[in-house]
Amino acid sequence: MACVVSSRAEAPGVARAQRAGIAVLATTAEDETAAFLEGHGVELVVLAGYMRILSEEFVGRYSGRIVNVHPSLLPAFPGRAPIADALAHGVKVTGVTVHLVDLEHPRVDSGPILKQEAVEVPYDGDAVELERRIHEVEHRLLPQAVRELAAS
Repeated sequence: MACVVSSRAEAPGVARAQRAGIAVLATTAEDETAAFLEGHGVELVVLAGYMRILSEEFVGRYSGRIVNVHPSLLPAFPGRAPIADALAHGVKVTGVTVHLVDLEHPRVDSGPILKQEAVEVPYDGDAVELERRIHEVEHRLLPQAVRELAAS
């Protein structure tokens, strides 16, 4: 069963989920999150805009079943500011990575890569335009990866 957990009750995805009749929990507490997911029979955890490091216990519980999307071509530019980092380094191409989160790869933004796609950096280095391009790819690539995992 689908459900949504958000660290921000005002996040647009929360309202969208509520309009669709999907169960929602707004919390930053990992134990509440785990209980909520378990109570809804969740088999696959999808992180989208989730900016917290998950505990080993949580990752172990869902090992091989946690998907993350990151706005860079990992392993380049992991962490909290990949778009700013890419621009600061003057790269001409960055991108999007969809990957599994697991205990075998304990670093942030690591784990087996499921999908990657390059995104060209605007000639003028416009951060707003780059973010728009990256979001466009994220919104396509993440659902593709989730559908493929759910079908396997």
